[in-house]
Amino acid sequence: MESLVLSLFLYFPEDKSEYIPAAISFFFFFLACVATFWLILRISKKEASKAKELEEKLLKQEQSGGNS
Repeated sequence: MESLVLSLFLYFPEDKSEYIPAAISFFFFFLACVATFWLILRISKKEASKAKELEEKLLKQEQSGGNS
C-alpha cells in the first residue's frame, strides 16, 4: 500500500527530455520571483527615504515651534 502512495508522487522518467519543460517553467518562475523581490526592495527603499524626510521635517517644525 505504501509503495502505491509513493508512486503517485514520485515519477522519474526514463526519457530525460521530459525534464526540459519543467526546467523551463522553473526558470521563468524563478525570474519572476527575483523580479518581484527586487521590486519590493526598491519600493521599500523609496518608502523608507520618504519616511525619513517626513520625520526630519516634523522634527524641524517641532524645534522651530518650541523656540518661538
